[in-house]
Amino acid sequence: MPDPVAPPVSQTAPPDYEALIRFLVKPFLESTDVLRLDCEVSQTRPKIWVRIAFENADKSRVFGRGGRNIQAIRTVLEAIAGLSGYSIHFDIFGGPPIANGNGVDRGSGEKPSPRRSGPSRGAPRPRR
Repeated sequence: MPDPVAPPVSQTAPPDYEALIRFLVKPFLESTDVLRLDCEVSQTRPKIWVRIAFENADKSRVFGRGGRNIQAIRTVLEAIAGLSGYSIHFDIFGGPPIANGNGVDRGSGEKPSPRRSGPSRGAPRPRR
């Protein structure tokens, strides 16, 4: 039985994707006025294109370690769009790509973690 309080998905107003994205991304930005956002809803297909841009200095904070932050943002947007019957395409633009020492773009701009010497976690210790 449908929930009597919640209206069916087709009768709800479309979500304000721009406000949602600003809410999700702004905490990671050093200066919130550098965020540029373009949200386009297709008139012929149930598809939404979202493009964001911000300063390259904020890239590592927005992406997070291993891309965790940006993946969480994508997951929230996909869930909200899915509830409305849409699919979403999310593009991120910024300054020049961040390169590691070899000139290769690492995407999130994070430095590789240093390797530890000695036995790894969970490895058996030698008997004494």
